[in-house]
Amino acid sequence: MRQSAFTKVLSVILMITVVFLTTNCKSKKKAPKPKYEDEQEVVIRCSGPEYQSTDGFIRASSMGESNDMVMSKKVARSNTLEELASKIEITVKAVIDNYYNRRQKNMDESVEKRYEELTRSVVNQKINGYKTICEKVTKTADNKYRTYLAFELPVDNVMNPVYNQISKDTELKIDYDYQKFKKDFEEEMQKMENK
Repeated sequence: MRQSAFTKVLSVILMITVVFLTTNCKSKKKAPKPKYEDEQEVVIRCSGPEYQSTDGFIRASSMGESNDMVMSKKVARSNTLEELASKIEITVKAVIDNYYNRRQKNMDESVEKRYEELTRSVVNQKINGYKTICEKVTKTADNKYRTYLAFELPVDNVMNPVYNQISKDTELKIDYDYQKFKKDFEEEMQKMENK
């Protein structure tokens, strides 16, 4: 009799264990896959920290794609120049606005208009003196050419036209500090790169 009671107790313990394991296993959910597992990393050539603007240079990079290799290079060149022009425009406008605002107390409306004209003039100038610092051409799986480019332009190529414009204007020249203006320009470039 003892063995049958022992067998019954063992059977009950075994059933409880089976039920516990079955329900416990069902309640465990699989851990969700990280969101990036279905993503594939894209390598963007001619970009990264070594292609960002520095104190002495404004840098920009971009890419162009086409079925024709020459056309991919033209598109990449156009896109990169557009990026470079955009950086110059944003920076020059910010610097001239800051420069003007700091000196505004001593200026009248005519000087304000001259600064606005100066901004437009510098921004609308052609980008001269840039050089290619990176160029990579690849061919994709669907037989398209992809050209990656990075250009750099010395800060002085932007600052010298500003200086020349201000030097021609006697009212602006009186209040102009080239070194301070250049330092402000370089600081604005760093802010833009760090965004």
